[in-house]
Order: sequence, then C-alpha cells, then structure tokens
Amino acid sequence: MGLTHLSSHSLTILSGLLAVISVNIVIAFYICMAMKEPSNKHEPDPAFLAEAKASINQSTSVANEDSSQAREKHE
Repeated sequence: MGLTHLSSHSLTILSGLLAVISVNIVIAFYICMAMKEPSNKHEPDPAFLAEAKASINQSTSVANEDSSQAREKHE
C-alpha cells in the first residue's frame, strides 16, 4: 500500500482522522435508525409502572411519617 512513505506523525494524524470519521458515521447511522422508529411503539410496561408508583407512594408516606415524628419531638 502507498502509506509506507508517510512519517510516523502523519500516520498518527491519519489514523486519528479515520477514527473520528468512523465514529461519526456510526453515530449518524444510529440517529437515522432512531428517527425511522415509530414514536407510538414505545409504551411503558404496566407492571413496571405499578411498581414505580407503589415505590413513590411508599417513600412519600415514610417521609411524611418522619417529618410528623420530628414535629412531635420538637413540640
């Protein structure tokens, strides 16, 4: 191949440039694929939603109990 006459510095720059170009091509490919996906296809799992809501309710009830106990101790 004709790259044998290039200096070490030039080969390093060329390799870096090719790596950057390759990464940008892959990113562009992923963006194109993401834009082709239908947006209405993504719906959250109902079991996950129920578990998340229960976890939020549990954490807020614990926080409310802690604050009411702190008020009772303060008074």
